[in-house]
Amino acid sequence: LARGEVVYRTSCSSCHGANLEGQENWWIRDADGNLPAPPHDQTGHTWHHSDDVLFNLVKYGPAIYVADYSGKMPAYDGVLEDYDIQAVNSWIASTWPEEILLAQRERTLASEQPQ
Repeated sequence: LARGEVVYRTSCSSCHGANLEGQENWWIRDADGNLPAPPHDQTGHTWHHSDDVLFNLVKYGPAIYVADYSGKMPAYDGVLEDYDIQAVNSWIASTWPEEILLAQRERTLASEQPQ
């Protein structure tokens, strides 16, 4: 968790906030059509995604899920090691209240079930 916090502070907090609060009006597109950085605390939607989706969003950027993505969130493939991405995601999750953490865990478990 300590490693995750350090990596978050050096690689993520400039956009997502020192306290995981995200940018103002994060749900409203800017003049270029981009969404500001969302919060990663319990007020945002990060916890609505499975562990795999969160990992892939950081490693490959939103383009992995959104065709023709041209937003500001970069891919960290080749910038951060997989271990560091996992550490950041674990640290973020460690800040959530128990009910949010459990809801996110259920999403992860459901995503791992054979379809």
